[in-house]
Amino acid sequence: MKIKIIPCLKDNYSYLIIDENNNSACVIDPGESTPIIKFIESNNIKLKYILNTHHHFDHIGGNKELKNKFGSIVLGFEDDLNRIPEIDVPLKDNQIWKAENFVSKIIHTPGHTSGHICFHFFNEKLIFTGDTLFSLGCGRIFEGTYEEMFNSLKKIKSLPEETKVYCGHEYTFNNLKFCVNYDSKNLNLQKKSNDVKKKISDGLSTIPSTIREELDCNIFLRANDLQSFTKLRDLKDNF
Repeated sequence: MKIKIIPCLKDNYSYLIIDENNNSACVIDPGESTPIIKFIESNNIKLKYILNTHHHFDHIGGNKELKNKFGSIVLGFEDDLNRIPEIDVPLKDNQIWKAENFVSKIIHTPGHTSGHICFHFFNEKLIFTGDTLFSLGCGRIFEGTYEEMFNSLKKIKSLPEETKVYCGHEYTFNNLKFCVNYDSKNLNLQKKSNDVKKKISDGLSTIPSTIREELDCNIFLRANDLQSFTKLRDLKDNF
């Protein structure tokens, strides 16, 4: 499988998961349709599936046009049937979704929204975390509780360390500033900081990260208890 990062809107990322054997693809969180259509048509790709992590418009804004144009099948969490437009396949927590050569485990990760899910393509060691886990950060808590978000992150932390993390936004530099401010003696973070700054200077995406990098550098994953996590999340909201 090949992953193509497609910037959308202001700082969103959509992702195409392309099966190079037959040039078919899934798209994760199409915030808008235009850049996705442009890439698909330029490369003669068959967009078979639309996978949504949650219902916020900057992650689903392209659903309807892509479905209408390509006849794609839309997937989303079963509890968000009324909030994600055009769902054809409702998904359950811990379900293994299989279609053609695409195989993903569905991980329910409430906190940012009540119906947020992540897509873990375990055969390829990839996870698409939407707005639950960012590179060096985590999502704001809008509909859930601190405890739900803390436990959702614990689920992601338990994955194999080499798993590549593809998140919903290019927030890494701002997250880096927060991590450095409160974890300045972290040598792994210092190394990560240099890497992030070089990528940004070169005009490159800072994504993907890995579970190992996040465990070493992401202050929210380094929080050992709910109380510490809650304090950090509050600090970040006002940083």
